[in-house]
Amino acid sequence: MTVLVTNQRVFAQPRVAPAARAVEATKIYGKEQAEVRALDGVSVEFARGGFTAIMGPSGSGKSTLLHCIAGLDTLTSGQAFIGDTDLSTLSDRALTILRRDHVGFVFQAYNLVTTLTADENIRLPLLLAGKKGDGPWIANVVDTLGIADRLQHHPSELSGGQQQRVAVARALASRPEIIFADEPTGNLDSRSGAEVLGFMRRAVDDMSQTIVMVTHDPVAASYADRIVFLADGKIVDEMFHPTAALVLDRMKQFGS
Repeated sequence: MTVLVTNQRVFAQPRVAPAARAVEATKIYGKEQAEVRALDGVSVEFARGGFTAIMGPSGSGKSTLLHCIAGLDTLTSGQAFIGDTDLSTLSDRALTILRRDHVGFVFQAYNLVTTLTADENIRLPLLLAGKKGDGPWIANVVDTLGIADRLQHHPSELSGGQQQRVAVARALASRPEIIFADEPTGNLDSRSGAEVLGFMRRAVDDMSQTIVMVTHDPVAASYADRIVFLADGKIVDEMFHPTAALVLDRMKQFGS
């Protein structure tokens, strides 16, 4: 709880819960000699309205952390929260509903439904929830991403950059509490990647979205407000207001 003092009067302000957090998160694969500790007691918070990148060498646990906080995988021990909701307390159905209604996802592979148009792909989570969504909001997202003239095209008729912009629009369509992005520019050329990252940056600055992104790319990470560095399943450092050069120097210390 935050305490604010004004003219000798004390006002207690309730603490705003982070958009997502992990508490002593541990994830173990295998047993005994084959045991792999992908996450080793990780505690981290992701503030609302922020853009956080998660980085680390291959096998550091960065994608595992994102998947567990997003409710796509379960922890061996510890807790993962979306807002104030402990994911471990939810049934499979309740977890599915929470992901559908409160979380957006952007993946390297786009994950668009090939038989649907771009417009139908964007609206799919809303349709599955039996909702129409906020029409002006969706139109703003589509216009900002520059795909208004591609809405009736199928994924096979779109470039990689256009497909990823459709995926980003789909993640934003329901105005989720948080968006998780796993290597969202991994399949894109530098120009398309910059366009997608630029929009994600504007989504945070202008639309008050919250984004958590796994990336191995220092340039992509430089779009974030904050970077959390993992190594061997543990958080080993963080950086605020990063630049590509600073990130590259830090990553060199990992030998990656």
